[in-house]
Amino acid sequence: MDLLTFPAVAEALHIPVTRVHQYVRDGHLIAVRDANGSRGVPALMIDDGDVVKSLPSVITQLRDARFGDDEIVDWLFREDDSLPGSPIAALRANRGSEVKRRAQVAGY
Repeated sequence: MDLLTFPAVAEALHIPVTRVHQYVRDGHLIAVRDANGSRGVPALMIDDGDVVKSLPSVITQLRDARFGDDEIVDWLFREDDSLPGSPIAALRANRGSEVKRRAQVAGY
């Protein structure tokens, strides 16, 4: 998975880097650590200069189900034959309602 640095996310979203930190704090985006320990945002969470549609609500649902940030990223990028593909791919394809339904039951 490709991770973008916070400055790269800011550039992609056309916002200041401080706003990226706010997006991560507010759950609009998830930041994870790479093998070197640096924090970054998965590149697939950004689409055409914006946060992928419905991603913040899916993050909220998974956090409500007590998922940690690494678990959320794992869930989003894991292949799901019933979608088909991964939840992040379905969100990018504007199939958010299907992903949100799965996120609602993920923690139960």
